[in-house]
Amino acid sequence: MKFLELGSGALGVALGVVVLTMGNRPAELLALLDSVEAQEGDGAVRTVVLGQGIKLPEPLGWVDAVELPENLGIPGGRNAGVERLRELGGVDVLVVLDDDGLLPRTDTFRLIREAFEENPRLGIVSFRIADETGFTQRRHVPRLGASDPMLSGEVTTFLGGGHAIRMSVIDQVGLFPAPFFYAHEETDFAWRALDAGWRIDYRADMVLQHPRTDPARHATYYRMTARNRVWLAKRHLPAPLVPIYLTSWAAYTMLRRPPMSGLKAWWGGFFEGVRVSCPPRRPMRWSTVQRMAKLGRPPVF
Repeated sequence: MKFLELGSGALGVALGVVVLTMGNRPAELLALLDSVEAQEGDGAVRTVVLGQGIKLPEPLGWVDAVELPENLGIPGGRNAGVERLRELGGVDVLVVLDDDGLLPRTDTFRLIREAFEENPRLGIVSFRIADETGFTQRRHVPRLGASDPMLSGEVTTFLGGGHAIRMSVIDQVGLFPAPFFYAHEETDFAWRALDAGWRIDYRADMVLQHPRTDPARHATYYRMTARNRVWLAKRHLPAPLVPIYLTSWAAYTMLRRPPMSGLKAWWGGFFEGVRVSCPPRRPMRWSTVQRMAKLGRPPVF
């Protein structure tokens, strides 16, 4: 393990990077770590790579390598990364990066530090995700009714592939929801952070280069997306909004005309979410609902 000093080593916001891997993209992982090591700016970075039930490739050099005994899913793996950073100590901001992503700019970490230093109420920063041509898919713009990926601003959720979270936010609102395993864990965390009064920003100048993919290619996507949407509503929405939220998402899914296999998996996940509980239930305040509505995304869509 090495404590990697960036820039001059002067005091500044200390970053902790967490990368999860299934071991199936070793070349991409090493390229990502090279782009992390190339970041400029003052401060320090601790980087933790977690193998999800696999043996990590050797060598990973200065990285703190952790081999988890099993695949804990995305939120569970991130939680393990947070706990490892807490053990190492001295981290102010968590940075989560996909193992097949890449930081094409060398100033991203400097921009992160500046953002959190300038605004003490900033809790989360969402990166812009773009492919190798610079194109950003519509689903990677975390807001409704404004599809321009180059427009930065305050939002109500964030992107899982590339984001930064103030550690004090995690201390206050808790970890990612491990039972979700995959899908919507970011929204669950974002709603808790918003309800605690924190701000979430989308930054077009903080870029994670990532291959263009379609998550709907897997039946698991449909099942977990539906199940976790129900859990999300049951955990965090005021009671009158739960049926509105779930009805709007069901209608949206039907309008997208998924394949029959996907539709069957979606309804299976939906009813699983209705049948199975995912505590705790902590409904957000109506003032948070109003704040989200003012930001253009009330929690009914």
